[in-house]
Amino acid sequence: MPNIATALKQEIARVARKETRADTQQLKKASAQYRSDIAALKRRVAALEKLVGRLGKAAAKTAPALTDPPAGTFRFSASGLQAQRKRLGLSASEAGLLLGVSDQSVYKWENGKTRPRVSQFAAIADLRSLGKADATARLTALAA
Repeated sequence: MPNIATALKQEIARVARKETRADTQQLKKASAQYRSDIAALKRRVAALEKLVGRLGKAAAKTAPALTDPPAGTFRFSASGLQAQRKRLGLSASEAGLLLGVSDQSVYKWENGKTRPRVSQFAAIADLRSLGKADATARLTALAA
């Protein structure tokens, strides 16, 4: 006659293995699905990178080659603006009034924290051509 304790122990082990197998099967299925998704994403990334490379080459072919800048272009220098302002005897707020910007913009341009917009280059170039008397006359005209 078999020992009941041994039979019970074997049955418990069998049921435990069955339950564990069911749990691990779900994990194996999920893992396989994740691997499949990752592989699909890798293929998609590779295709997109290839497309970006082709588009970059096409854009490089169609973009005009940069040559020497045309004559009469404006080169901005922060120290040059500051020197011009001091030569004219203007404060930053007065220079800003002549340029049509705030005094804070003039300070930031002079410190090199920002650069003026292209639309403001004409006013800065015009400021370069002014003398001290012309700048004072324009300020009084603007104040009036």
